[in-house]
Parts: sequence; C-alpha cells; structure tokens
Amino acid sequence: MTTAHPMTAMTGADFETALRKLVADMARSTANVGSLECEGCERCEGCTFCVSSKGLARCHYCTACDDCTDCTHCSRCRACTACQRCVECERCIGSAYLVRSIGCNGCSYCFGCVGLWRRDFCVLNEQYDRATYFELTSRLARELGVTV
Repeated sequence: MTTAHPMTAMTGADFETALRKLVADMARSTANVGSLECEGCERCEGCTFCVSSKGLARCHYCTACDDCTDCTHCSRCRACTACQRCVECERCIGSAYLVRSIGCNGCSYCFGCVGLWRRDFCVLNEQYDRATYFELTSRLARELGVTV
C-alpha cells in the first residue's frame, strides 16, 4: 500500500509561505560550503582563494565579486559566468580580459563594451588592432584609475 506524500496536500498559499522561508533562510546564511581559503566571503560554494565576495559558485582567486559562477582571477564583477581575469564587469559569459564591460559573450580583451558577442580587442564596441588596443587601454586604465 502506498501512502501519499505529505506535500501533495500543499496549497498555493502553503507553497508561497515555504518558498519565502527558504529564500529568507538562504539570505541569512553566510556559510562558504565546500570552499577553501576564502577570506571575508559569504555564501560561496566550491570556491578557492576568493576574497571579499558573495554568492560565488566554483570560482577561484576572485576578489570583491558577487553572484558569479565558474570564474577565475576576476575582480569586482557581478553575475558573470565562466569568465577569466575580468575587472568590473557585469553579466558577461565565457569571456576573458574584459574591463568595465556588460553583457558580453565569448569575448576577449574588451574595454567598456556592452552586449558584444565573440569579439576581441574592442573599446566601447569598436574593434582595434592588437597593438592599438593595448596602447589605448593602458592609457585609459591609468586615467580612469582602473587596476587591471
């Protein structure tokens, strides 16, 4: 004989109450589950050597990042996924060496770019040759006080 699971009698109101409780409990948690040598971090899971970050998953050597997943050596990034060595970026995916970029996907060496897909050596969404890119971004980083 099978018995009904106690949750099958749940109402929509019961569900909403239970969901709000789960969300609130998670928000209060500061544990860094499965993380190693993380300092000043909260709610990081499976991370190593991260500093002053929140809500990271499987990130390594990231500093002051929030809600990133599978990133390495990033600084001051938000909601990035699978990025490496990005600085002050938001919602970028599978990208590397981006600075102050938003919503870029599969890009590398972009500075101040928004919404690009598979582009390299761009400043403000304009593409440059490699030498010009590094010359321009070195100067801009100094003038803007951006540490890359």
